[in-house]
Amino acid sequence: MIKRELPLLPLRGILVFPYMVIHLDIGRERSIAAIEQAMLGDRKMLLSAQKDTEVQSPYPEDIYEIGTIAEVKQLLKLPGGTMRVLVEGIVRGRILTYVTKEPYFKVLVEECPSEKKGLRAEHETLIRGVTHQFQEYAKMGKKVPTETVGTVLAVDDPGQLADLMVSHLNLNVIDKQAMLEKLDIGERLELLTEYIMREIEILELERRIGLRVRKQMEKAQKEYYLREQIKAIQKELGEKDERQAEAEEYREKIAKAKMPKKAEEKALKEVDRLEKMPPASAEGTVVRTYLDWLLVLPWSKASRDKHDLKRAEECLNEDHYGLEKVKERILEHLAVRKLTKNKMKSPILCFIGPPGVGKTSLGQSIARSLDRKFVRMSLGGVRDEAEIRGHRRTYVGALPGRIIQGLRTAGTRNSVFLLDEIDKMASDFRGDPASALLEVLDPEQNHDFTDHYLEVPFDLTQTMFILTANTWQTIPRPLLDRMEVIHISGYTEDEKMNIAREYLLPKQIKAHGLQDDTFILPNELIVKIIQGYTRESGVRGLERELANLCRKIAVRYVNQGWQPRVLRGADLEELLGSPRYFYQMAEEEPQIGAATGLAYTEVGGDVLTIEVTPLPGKGQLILTGKLGDVMKESAQAGWTYVRAHAKELGIAEDFYDKIDLHIHIPEGAIPKDGPSAGITMATAMASALSRQAVRDDVAMTGEITLRGNVLPIGGLKEKVLAAHRAGIKEIIIPQKNKKDLEDIPDKVREQLEFHLVSKIDEVLKIALLPLIQPEEEPDRLPFLLGNEEVKSQSDPWLGYPI
Repeated sequence: MIKRELPLLPLRGILVFPYMVIHLDIGRERSIAAIEQAMLGDRKMLLSAQKDTEVQSPYPEDIYEIGTIAEVKQLLKLPGGTMRVLVEGIVRGRILTYVTKEPYFKVLVEECPSEKKGLRAEHETLIRGVTHQFQEYAKMGKKVPTETVGTVLAVDDPGQLADLMVSHLNLNVIDKQAMLEKLDIGERLELLTEYIMREIEILELERRIGLRVRKQMEKAQKEYYLREQIKAIQKELGEKDERQAEAEEYREKIAKAKMPKKAEEKALKEVDRLEKMPPASAEGTVVRTYLDWLLVLPWSKASRDKHDLKRAEECLNEDHYGLEKVKERILEHLAVRKLTKNKMKSPILCFIGPPGVGKTSLGQSIARSLDRKFVRMSLGGVRDEAEIRGHRRTYVGALPGRIIQGLRTAGTRNSVFLLDEIDKMASDFRGDPASALLEVLDPEQNHDFTDHYLEVPFDLTQTMFILTANTWQTIPRPLLDRMEVIHISGYTEDEKMNIAREYLLPKQIKAHGLQDDTFILPNELIVKIIQGYTRESGVRGLERELANLCRKIAVRYVNQGWQPRVLRGADLEELLGSPRYFYQMAEEEPQIGAATGLAYTEVGGDVLTIEVTPLPGKGQLILTGKLGDVMKESAQAGWTYVRAHAKELGIAEDFYDKIDLHIHIPEGAIPKDGPSAGITMATAMASALSRQAVRDDVAMTGEITLRGNVLPIGGLKEKVLAAHRAGIKEIIIPQKNKKDLEDIPDKVREQLEFHLVSKIDEVLKIALLPLIQPEEEPDRLPFLLGNEEVKSQSDPWLGYPI
């Protein structure tokens, strides 16, 4: 085997075989240096292909081991520092080692001549087969000139014949490299046969496909020619083709629809497609449906807003009692639109409040006050993104999303669009509808809202979106951030009474066919229905009870057993039965170890009594009443505060070594949670341990910290209304909740005294009565006093009467 050191030229996307003459364009610095070095010597060099053509500066591991030793025949330098060389392959060569890598690759190469391991007869058979196949390939592909075919077939050497044939095949570098690495002539001819057969199959497939396409094109051209002849004949006869007439009708409608430019271009493009389709085509039905949707949408149609603020205020007051913040916000919007001449973008309002307070009906009133169309879409249980954005037209039965459908129903682009129950959306594998709503509810983005079905943008900036929810916790934060949230709290008893008197009762009397004088329901009986037969923040249950009352009276009226009269308490119980609900009232006298707290529930506020009893034990805190984790932590914080300040409260500093505390909140079947009972539990514990009674006319709410700070809480309005209903006279609230007192009705606020506190010490001073003297209290717990003589008694437990 001949070995020599030669410059190496890495090739990208090309491979050179022995006996092959080819031009190469050289541009890389290392390759140019290798060419120049070869020109200084005997013009011999090794040409080897790169494994990855994307590599700009290859390393030895990026280059195939076997290449072709070639001779540079010509060299031509081109502008830009590149050169073009003409090379001729001589023999295969194997890289043994890399001698140098800079400024060019210099390698030690071993020549690899062709080997003849098989029988001569086998070679002759393979040569005949491959010759015939190469001729067939050249005939079918028409890429190899006839002269070249003759030159190749005139070669007698089998190895040279195989190399020349493979160099004219349309193979990738990997296949050619596999051919180059075959040193045995028999193996090389077998692999060449496989490659040529594969190429022939590909050419045959291309021929069949080309023939089929050509036939289809000829058929389409023939149909087009005949169709044009028919059009010319119809034009001469004054007749119109049905499809052409349909297309012209669509074009006229598109011109009148006043669509945006993009939508109009899309519609006209679809009309052109429809015109070329056969009449019975299934795709034609899809296109017609799509065009009908584009034409029916209110691209430029809008109702005219009425900017009469007095009339709008009257409309809102006619339909809803109270809700001053919402009404004020709508009037502000009207005023601004009047000043900006309708150029202001519509707001995105979100009404959050308990069920039955009129959130949904408020949307209808807003539409009536603005003199706009009203559309309602319920989002409860929606879990498919396509409900918002629609389905793509590739699906069978595809339709636009509910937003576009709602605008079609309204017929105007500036309607009031109510998205109801947004907090009850879900998501699954079909997508997240809340994320799809981000574009709809963002005034900076919804001017180009694109429905998957329409595929053209629709401007939603003039649409006034109103959303409703019962709670904000389940609304995604990015979605909540795009909305102007208006909290609607529950109605007070006075508000419910007025709503029943002015709205609900007349509505039910009319609905049940009764006369206004059939019965008279005094205000005190309405309040009794509210307190004894309903427990809710809204008025749905109240309306049902009034409807029930009207039905009972209707039956008696039809049976001629009813005389028009003013109803009394006895009549109410006879018609509706005994009261079903009872509100907890304030304690009748001061209690030791019992403090009155305030709670916020889904149906409004409530009063709850926290009871604390000390027991013999080892300082454990027992909590009962189905309390949540946050409430348990608040009790722990209060317990820690009392232990840390035992001396100041007149309690033995080591009391926790002898007793346990049991904290119970009544109505144990009802789950309770939240930090707002912190100061109430701390007060009850201090009362039980210090034997100072808690005032019965005081209720309190606030979160406590380990340092005795009182932190703000939520739901103050509902809690204060519950305290007022229970007969409480004074309420202790955190100092930072002072701003929330503005939300409490003046009538209620005037009848209560509020204590704003920031420390638990202030709470205890207000809530706890002075200590009862020992001589007046024979059953006092002696082990709770800081008296050494008493503490040394063997049996400290003497009982604990409450």
